[in-house]
Amino acid sequence: MPVRESTATWNGSLTEGKGNMRLASGAYEGEFTRASRFEEDKGTNPEELIGAAHAGCFSMFLSALLSNAGHVPTQIRTSAKVHLGAGPKITLIELSTVGEVPGIDEKTFIDFAEQAKKGCPVSQALAAVEMTLTAKLA
Repeated sequence: MPVRESTATWNGSLTEGKGNMRLASGAYEGEFTRASRFEEDKGTNPEELIGAAHAGCFSMFLSALLSNAGHVPTQIRTSAKVHLGAGPKITLIELSTVGEVPGIDEKTFIDFAEQAKKGCPVSQALAAVEMTLTAKLA
């Protein structure tokens, strides 16, 4: 299996400094600051990138589970809200997914989504964090 790499550089103090995060693939590079992480300033932050990774992993894993069971989805759209609390500590991840899956009922879709929440590699890596899931068909 491949090994993935990302890099980050931080320059200066926590309050005055700024940093840059970059994916080795070159698909993304962005600045981050204390204000973009702990306030609502422009720039990215580690939690936003964790959310993107979690939403992507979850969507792919759910698609695989559904497809392997003969329910090939047209589309899976997932958002992940990553809550940063005091400490600082990631305290909650709220997954919300909407699927377009021909020939499947909502209860079955929700069951598959729950399996994906437990089984996707990013969910497993973040298992120490409380996670919620809202799932519905489009």
